[in-house]
Amino acid sequence: MASVLKLFVILLIFLYSSNPCKSSNDNSFKLDVDSPTFKDSLNLAMSILQNTTSTISKFQNLVKDFRLSNILSDCAKLLDSTQEVLDWSLTKFQNPHDFGTSNLKFDLQTWLSAAITNIATCNDELVGTNMSIILKESIAMSLEKVTILVTNQLASVQQLPNETVDDGFQSWFTSLDWKPMEASEISVNITVASNGSGDYKTIMDAVKVAPSKSSERFVIYIKKGTYREFVSIPSDKWNMMMVGDGIDQTIISGNRSNTTGWRTYGSATFGVDGKNFIAVNMTFENTAGPEGGQAVALRSDSDYSVFYRCGISGYQDSLYAHKNRQFYRECQIKGTVDFIFGDATAVFQKCDILPRQASPGQSNTITAEGREQVNATGGFSFHMCTISGDSDLISSNNPTPTYLGRPWKTYSRTVFLQSYMSNIIRPEGWLRWNPAFESTLFYGEYNNTGPGANTDKRVKWPGVHILDSTQAQNYTVDQFLLGNTWLPSTGIPFDGGLVG
Repeated sequence: MASVLKLFVILLIFLYSSNPCKSSNDNSFKLDVDSPTFKDSLNLAMSILQNTTSTISKFQNLVKDFRLSNILSDCAKLLDSTQEVLDWSLTKFQNPHDFGTSNLKFDLQTWLSAAITNIATCNDELVGTNMSIILKESIAMSLEKVTILVTNQLASVQQLPNETVDDGFQSWFTSLDWKPMEASEISVNITVASNGSGDYKTIMDAVKVAPSKSSERFVIYIKKGTYREFVSIPSDKWNMMMVGDGIDQTIISGNRSNTTGWRTYGSATFGVDGKNFIAVNMTFENTAGPEGGQAVALRSDSDYSVFYRCGISGYQDSLYAHKNRQFYRECQIKGTVDFIFGDATAVFQKCDILPRQASPGQSNTITAEGREQVNATGGFSFHMCTISGDSDLISSNNPTPTYLGRPWKTYSRTVFLQSYMSNIIRPEGWLRWNPAFESTLFYGEYNNTGPGANTDKRVKWPGVHILDSTQAQNYTVDQFLLGNTWLPSTGIPFDGGLVG
């Protein structure tokens, strides 16, 4: 009885505090949204988020159900992250040259898009839970208010001029050829070795001692071995770099999955939130298998994150490129259903994309890009990649039907440029999800090669396009990521534009 009373009190407090613009007129909130200043809108959004997060955390303390507790923990983390990116946006708006990059528009677009993605993810996680319907609907209403506020400001940011971008990033390394990495090539701060020959035996012990909000690169060298742990790099761990001994040498392995009580966001073996993260020469894997359902190997929310010569291995939902700006170079990515998904602004360059044999009755979809708003920055670009099958798919007498992707959200956006596609790709190219999305999505192909690249029998949806070189250029590293302004500082090689 006492627990029920506590829940009731929390609900009453939430219903009152989460509506700072309440009045007797239901249209008062709408009027506030129609003509707010940027500052007032984001401050109001953060006020609502703070109240909502507090309520979720209080409710979580009373919950005994393992799965629901995980979901509430995910939501609280996502809403904290939303407050952070909105705070970044306010700071950038008030001090354009003192924070972020030298491109005001691109920063604001990225962070406001990230806020919308976070809220959508929290809503997705709450669907189907057994928590109070009244409380769930109240949370959803508050998050809808925040989404409206942020969406309107994102639309206004679209009107800003594109700035001339200068290199605002500190150069940490000279450009290296990045052969299988020797720790002696760079200055290492901490060494991790499972056999005890380093400073720490576990990766998380090393993460914990890394400085918070560091303006200098902090390098963790992880010696070869399989590390069976769940790694979470929090949002205050900036400029962290992890270097392993190779894709097949340094392996971080976990097995959380939907079937064992974890929602997708929280199932990641390795999750990174701190900005400017770099990983080199290692593998992230989720071993839950095809029967595990959604089971993430790597989740990245890190703005300006880079993954170079990394393996990402799982089945359904292997790589969760959730939000912000990300670059993947010469990586090997394996999976089955929607195995590269999320709403980051991400370029995959010279990567090996390896669909696997899925469970009977399933289809492989390489991508499930989740852009929610037409003005949001999210999208996936695959440039000079190789799409073939993993050994189990190629050797199968009944190989899983494999598609380039399907539209997870309304404005899903994915392009393939100058890539090789083997005959595992179905002639239709793209798999239907929601027919209503087929006119709002943007799927493009440009100058791809191989038997799977023939576009004659591609689906005829309004949103599917064969690109010309001018259109394709918009999705290159230099244009889509403004990579020429920040990737040189990482020492990671990249091709800024189309080749040839």
